[in-house]
Amino acid sequence: MADSLSTGLVEEKETEKEDRERATKAVNADQNKKEDGVTDTRGFHDKNGGTRGQKGNLSDLSLVRFITTELTRGYFLEHNEAKYTERRERVYTCLRIPKELEKLMTFGFFLCLDTFLYVFTLLPLRVILALLRLLTVPCCGLGGSRLLQPAQVCDVLKGFIMVLCYSMMSYVDYSMMYHLIRGQSVIKLYIIYNMLEVADRLFSSFGQDILDALYWTANEPKEKKRAHIGVIPHFLMAVLYVFLHAILIMVQATTLNVAFNSHNKSLLTIMMSNNFVEIKGSVFKKFEKNNLFQMSNSDIKERFTNYILLLIVCLRNMEQFSWNPDHFWVLFPDVVMVITSEVAVDVVKHAFITKFNDISADVYGEYRASLAFDLVSSRQKNAYTDYSDSVSRRMGFIPLPLALLLIRVVTSSVKIQGSLSFMCVLLFYLGMITLKVLNSIVLLGTSCMFVKGAKMEEKLFDPPPSVASSRANSRANRSKNTHTAAPQEPTSDRAGVSLTPGVSPPTEKPEGTSSAIPKSDSDTFLTTPDEDDDNKILNNEMGLEGDGLKHRTPKKDLLEIDRFTICGNRID
Repeated sequence: MADSLSTGLVEEKETEKEDRERATKAVNADQNKKEDGVTDTRGFHDKNGGTRGQKGNLSDLSLVRFITTELTRGYFLEHNEAKYTERRERVYTCLRIPKELEKLMTFGFFLCLDTFLYVFTLLPLRVILALLRLLTVPCCGLGGSRLLQPAQVCDVLKGFIMVLCYSMMSYVDYSMMYHLIRGQSVIKLYIIYNMLEVADRLFSSFGQDILDALYWTANEPKEKKRAHIGVIPHFLMAVLYVFLHAILIMVQATTLNVAFNSHNKSLLTIMMSNNFVEIKGSVFKKFEKNNLFQMSNSDIKERFTNYILLLIVCLRNMEQFSWNPDHFWVLFPDVVMVITSEVAVDVVKHAFITKFNDISADVYGEYRASLAFDLVSSRQKNAYTDYSDSVSRRMGFIPLPLALLLIRVVTSSVKIQGSLSFMCVLLFYLGMITLKVLNSIVLLGTSCMFVKGAKMEEKLFDPPPSVASSRANSRANRSKNTHTAAPQEPTSDRAGVSLTPGVSPPTEKPEGTSSAIPKSDSDTFLTTPDEDDDNKILNNEMGLEGDGLKHRTPKKDLLEIDRFTICGNRID
């Protein structure tokens, strides 16, 4: 009996031992499989298909197997579909930029042309009508009515400025200026040309302010307290500005003429290469839609001015060669080179700016709608500015100095003798009037289409901003700046909204608060209408959202752009 029990115990121990051995073998088998998987992914296999450790024969792990793996490995682009779709859209945007940009440039060019032709065609007629009214109204005994309307006063002032400046320009010798500039070295002329470009931008940024100050001083109601130095000092400042700006443009045209007539064309090449330096100064900067709009306006103005300068150069050269048509074809390649370089630089600059700043090409349609709105709004009954002045404020293009210089060059280059010559001049003037009228009609129709497409018709009937609303808006901007600089100090706006950190704003807002935000301005970039109401606009302006106050810099809307400052292309 004892032997049988001992035998059973031994058998149970052997059985347990066999089970432990089986379990150990199973664990080892699993580890071997894992090692096989690791080595299999690394591609270390022997000829019989078995796995081999890293301590195997390294001669079989040759470069051929590595190259084979590199040649046959694959990847799947659809795993990052969003990234590649975005890159493709950027390429399509760059391809669309030349077309959209040239649409804007063409529309802006004809806007500048319309403003430029206005000085030669309709402005003299309006001045004559204003002078006739000035002479006939006192004779008719209409003592209660104004002698001249505000627009007529502005036209008369423009006419007097043009006459006085032209008489002053007649004492400037163009030939002496040409030979004086031609005697300078190439590097000095290059530096002079760059300085003239900077000076032209400074004059353009400040010149329209001088003219606007003159127009308002001459038309300001007499009931108000006098806060100006008088009409005559403002008029003298305007005359001095137009004369100096015309002289500056004349020096620019003379320098370009010297570059055209140089034998080796080195100066012209250096001047054209200066355009490509503009790419370096613009492409790698941060731009928003507002800044890009200002740059686009600057490019439109610059391109139109260059066309007029090229026209002046051709007139002076043709006059020197007795209007020989063959000499024009000598100048033609240089003219094409200047225009081509200007267009190429604009396309490359805008293409990379939109690419680096992730701006869609559709934004140029909004820019066209804004420029079209200026044209359409100037034809309304409630218009408070002339269209030529709105273009000057928007683009920095002031037509008076450029028109004065062109008149001076044409009168000195073309000799008018005999009745036949006067008839030709009359026919040419009638042709300019016809061109001006046709251009205005086409532009007005196209602008109405752009405004309607952008759904901006309602803004045409908005009243002009009052002085009180403008001052209230400026006070609100100052309060925002103070709050941003010292966020811990409690401040309050004019509507009584507490701006103390951590204090929720009141849910109700006085009715007069919305009047502190002007709806539109003659110098404001206007685009598609906002869907939000006035309360949301005010909250966004003050940085109020929900129940608390968020300290953040308010993002500038396209409706908030101040008038175009051509110098620096920045928004203050």
